[in-house]
Amino acid sequence: MNETATFAGGCFWCTEALFQRIKGVTTVTSGYATSTSYTVIPSYNQVASGTTDFAEAIQITFDTAAITYQKLVFIFLRVHDPTTLNRQGGDTGPQYRSAIFYENSDQKETAESEIDKANKEIYDDKIITEVSKLEKFHSAEDYHQDYYRNNQDKPYCQIVINPKLDKFKKEFSKYLKAD
Repeated sequence: MNETATFAGGCFWCTEALFQRIKGVTTVTSGYATSTSYTVIPSYNQVASGTTDFAEAIQITFDTAAITYQKLVFIFLRVHDPTTLNRQGGDTGPQYRSAIFYENSDQKETAESEIDKANKEIYDDKIITEVSKLEKFHSAEDYHQDYYRNNQDKPYCQIVINPKLDKFKKEFSKYLKAD
């Protein structure tokens, strides 16, 4: 049985590259998510301006027999800094906020429970990850999809994504798909 999860943790190129490697994850789509009712589909430039309520996000389709939503939230809270407001690394603005966009009450409860656990066990600073009902998710433009796979030689991938992938592979090896 497939389910979806929607996470915003800074640049979607980074989070997409990580979650594509997890066993049980069947698709990862980079896009724009919001908890606000919107009628206009934003462009990358509009979202990047920080003037919309959309966040750069990924929407994951996963096989619940292979990995749980709880485990995906667990991983998500550890692969980015959920304690910073509107910032991940050099990316700043509300479009780079940390957010979990839930689809139902079970996802909401799981997200809140995992945040409580991570607050107690991991972080000195309080987690400020937004937990909101997903109202809209729009796929990003085609050139944003599979960005790392298609652009591994680009400086951003070499400097920013590769170190995250190396760390991810060490910390979460038991969750990784076979190469």
